Amino acid sequence: METRHSAASCVSGIDEAEEQMIDAVPVFQTPSPKIRLIPIDRPWLWLAEGWRDLLRAPGVSVAYGGLLVGISLALALALYLFDLLYLLLPLTAGFMFVAPLLAVGLYETSRRLASNEPVSLEAALSSWRRNPGQLSMLGTILMLFHLAWVRVAMLLYPLFFQGPNPSLGNLPDILFFSPMSLPFLVTGTAIGAVLASLVFAITAVSIPMLIDRNVGVVTAVATSFVAVRHNWQAMTLWAALIVFFTGFGLVAFFVGLAFAVPLVGHATWHCYKDVVE
Repeated sequence: METRHSAASCVSGIDEAEEQMIDAVPVFQTPSPKIRLIPIDRPWLWLAEGWRDLLRAPGVSVAYGGLLVGISLALALALYLFDLLYLLLPLTAGFMFVAPLLAVGLYETSRRLASNEPVSLEAALSSWRRNPGQLSMLGTILMLFHLAWVRVAMLLYPLFFQGPNPSLGNLPDILFFSPMSLPFLVTGTAIGAVLASLVFAITAVSIPMLIDRNVGVVTAVATSFVAVRHNWQAMTLWAALIVFFTGFGLVAFFVGLAFAVPLVGHATWHCYKDVVE
């Protein structure tokens, strides 16, 4: 057994921690899928594997991330032109709700790298064809979460502030330096955290699973939920790392998304392959 572990440790960073695994937990009564129980520090290995994938396919990864940057900047410009810039903050925060689906091409790129298949931007952009119906269903669910968050954010503002919607010039003062800023931000953050936690629970491994296996959205979401529940410590760390890297990309005027999204996307694929049998 020691010899097997020693040999496996040479394959990848994930395999090095294989011997720390505990038994697997079935999602349903059927033999498959099952959830492996993993140590709390496992997300660091996923990031390392994601970084390797990014370096193996830098052109595809950065170009894919660059497309998301372009879309984000175009949306920000549209909000500015239509005098709706006050929606930029909730829409930016809501990026977390749809990002798991937007990264579907990165999961496909990592899948192809693992299978020694050729990778390309065209293959990444057409990855939804592997399971279009189920991905569309999950995408609809995520969009509903996003719309719910935007609606909540729009309702919160008049509850805490008086007057018309803020302009670009006074938006920072109203949101961060007025007497009601702290309760407004605390309430909004708390509600957003609850919604984001639900989205994370149902998407942690479900979208890569829909790309990799011929399963339905119910099976994929149930598998993701069980994976998060039984590995809550490691998954909490993983969620925090996702927020950190994505937040960095957003704060850097969206430009950082060109690197943050590919890194997290590739790492998410390895999270799925590591956790789900």
